[in-house]
Parts: sequence; structure tokens; C-alpha cells
Amino acid sequence: MSEKPNRSDRKKEAPRKSKFREYVEIVVTAVVLALIVRALIVQSYHIPSESMEDTLLKGDFLFASKFIYGARVPLVDYRLPAFKDPKPGDIIIFKYPRDGKTDYIKRCVAVEGQTVEVRGKVLKIDGVVMEESYTKHIRGGRVLSNYGPRTVPKGHIFVMGDNRDNSSDSREWGMLDRKYVMGKALFIYFSVQKQWPWVRVTRIGDLIR
Repeated sequence: MSEKPNRSDRKKEAPRKSKFREYVEIVVTAVVLALIVRALIVQSYHIPSESMEDTLLKGDFLFASKFIYGARVPLVDYRLPAFKDPKPGDIIIFKYPRDGKTDYIKRCVAVEGQTVEVRGKVLKIDGVVMEESYTKHIRGGRVLSNYGPRTVPKGHIFVMGDNRDNSSDSREWGMLDRKYVMGKALFIYFSVQKQWPWVRVTRIGDLIR
């Protein structure tokens, strides 16, 4: 015949958590992890304009790596160590330097020490004509034909939209300070458009380069 536990044994038993408390802890943990991932590792972005066509289309949703260039730690003026620096050809996310808040996405075409010159539709870096199969020139009310030559100063990069005649970029507001760089575009995870079919299924999963 089994013995019943005495009162002292029952007191030693740990109180069981309620289901509600367990759910709350799971939700809070998930939210904290999501915020950490968003702040330091990857973040989602939406393309609102035609400035990067046809590489990126209006209505594309993409993920960008934040840690690769050294993620900025929220609430403090500190950046984590970078795995690499932006290089020409990288498509980067950054804060618009004129307000420090709006997310922009452009292609890095030159880094510090390089000389940039634009003549019509031709881009020259250090005097060499760049072969850029991804560019297009569809006017959108902003035509910036000629620029430079100018040398990119230390701690800055020069960025341009792939749709050169419809892009607000370094030709207009100057060299981009590295402190505004947020991350490198990785791949498209969703894409929508106004006309049928509304979802661009063939773009989902495309790597960005």
C-alpha cells in the first residue's frame, strides 16, 4: 500500500505555471528574438519607386543583411564589426542623408579614393568606362546627365540608381557617408504589381545582384 506524501513534501513541490503565463513567455521571447534579428541580422524592405528598374521593381519585397557591413546597435552610437566593406556593384540599403530617416536603396558604383565621372549615359571610374548591362535610362522628371570628375572622400561611397534618369542619388545630393549604410540587399521574397496577375511569382526567391 503506497504512502501518502506528508505536508512538508507537498510544500517542496514547485508550483506549476498557468497556461496563460506559458503563452505570454513564449510570445515575449519570440518578440524579443524578432527585434534582435531585425536590428542586427536581417530586415525586410519594400521597393516604392522605379529608380532601380529592372534590377528591382516597384512592389518588390526583399531581405537585406544588416550584419555584413556592421549593424548599428539600437539606442547607442555603436556599430558591430563589419565582415566586409561595401564594394562597387553592391546594392545597398541606407538612410537618406538629407533626413537620416527614410530608407533608400541604390547601387554602389565607387568607393573612397576612386574618381567618378558621368557623361551622358556613360559612367567612368578612374577614367575607365564601366560596362553596365543592368542600367536603363527612362526619364522620370529627373535627368542628371553630366557629373564630375570628383574623387570619393574617405569614409564615403558613391551610389546611383540603375534607372539612371529616374533616380535621386549621389549625383544630386553628394557622396554617401558610410554611417548611413544599413545593409546589403540579398533576395526578393515577394513581389506585387497593380495589374493582373497581381503577384509576380517568377521574381520570388531571386537573388539581388
